[in-house]
Amino acid sequence: MRVVIFGATGMVGQGVLRECLLAEDVREVVTVGRRPTGRQDPKLRELTVPDVGDLEAVRAELTGVDACFYCLGVSSLGLDEAAYTRISYDYPLAAARVLAEVSRQVTFIYVSGVGTDSSERGRVMWARVKGRAENAIIDLLPNGYAARPGFIQPTYGVVSRTRWYRVLYAATSPLVPVLRRLFPNQVTTTDGIGRAMLRVAREGSPTRVLGNRELR
Repeated sequence: MRVVIFGATGMVGQGVLRECLLAEDVREVVTVGRRPTGRQDPKLRELTVPDVGDLEAVRAELTGVDACFYCLGVSSLGLDEAAYTRISYDYPLAAARVLAEVSRQVTFIYVSGVGTDSSERGRVMWARVKGRAENAIIDLLPNGYAARPGFIQPTYGVVSRTRWYRVLYAATSPLVPVLRRLFPNQVTTTDGIGRAMLRVAREGSPTRVLGNRELR
């Protein structure tokens, strides 16, 4: 497979990138983002773009992609709806539209999160925006999916770039074994998400919206 990852420097993206580089059936991993990952691997090709919402400069590089794992995202804290929509709706839809033109059968998995609002009418701003993005991607692409992980345990040295996430994970790490026992379907890992995405790319899924239970 030829795979493209958006947001490979984020916590989820780091885990997905690791699993893609390890997978024997992945021949090339293309990352798209505003900064390089810092990884070195013969399979890895990195494309840096100043604006992730404008992919015209790398359109040709996205031709013939078998799977796209869209892991780019930010916390909604401190952002108004317009700013959050640009990152969490406009950017992924720009990627999905380009891939719909140049790699129509691509498996596209958009990472949202538990609590996402498919009705698009709820009170929680981030949940509405991500629900709108999920719906648009699934409508646009015949192999479009949404992934809604719950609590994510960073593994294999993965570190979040968001400071308060790092503080949260440091504080809760001793409790993770307890959480996994008490709420097994609400906890996953960065490497587990990566393997789940690869499995969907290989085999498809009867469920277009993958909650934490399905990801596990």
